[in-house]
Amino acid sequence: MQKAPAKDPWDLPDVSGLVVGVLGGTGDQGRGLAYRLARAGQKVIIGSRAAERAASAAAELGRSVEGIEGADNAECARRSDIVIVAVPWDGHAKTLEGLREELAGKLVVDCVNPLGFDKKGAYALKPEEGSAAEQAAALLPESRVTAAFHHLSAVLLQDEAIEEIDTDVMVLGESRADTDTVQALAARIPGMRGVFAGRLRNAHQVESLVANLISVNRRYKAHAGLRVTDV
Repeated sequence: MQKAPAKDPWDLPDVSGLVVGVLGGTGDQGRGLAYRLARAGQKVIIGSRAAERAASAAAELGRSVEGIEGADNAECARRSDIVIVAVPWDGHAKTLEGLREELAGKLVVDCVNPLGFDKKGAYALKPEEGSAAEQAAALLPESRVTAAFHHLSAVLLQDEAIEEIDTDVMVLGESRADTDTVQALAARIPGMRGVFAGRLRNAHQVESLVANLISVNRRYKAHAGLRVTDV
């Protein structure tokens, strides 16, 4: 029996019709991702603990792009096909614990970076579960958790004058179908590319690398991202 040909790693699904929710969409990173995805034609729901804040953020972004609306976190989770978690690290566990039912069966994309700051700058924290993404997976046993969008500059994401975001997005997860979907979502943003980077057990070093990028940015007055070579 002839062996089936290997799947092309760049043969990714069409995700243009999926609704993307952004928990923490009123923060800089969440707003930036919501803006870029809506600008690429994706339907986006901004989530916040307060529906009024989410609606205000959506209305503000809606002056320059279509396809964004706001809702409280629970409604955002219920109505979305893919849910990006962009909340502050100190509210990560509490937020997800409160949305376990709404996120059941959903594809969850965790982009939270557990970091501490002192006089020497940023440094990585290591959650008990190993990483923010693994904490999400432990708290959401009925969801399909992936990790991605960690190394993006909120400043660049929100800058309307920038047409393309020149960077790669490291995508981690347990299911190829799920990581392919997240890669395809990243590729919706001009200049951006999603690259598979392993299982969730490898998420800690990806999350931690943000501390290094912060040091790069401070030294060189930049908004550094990542590119994977020879892929």
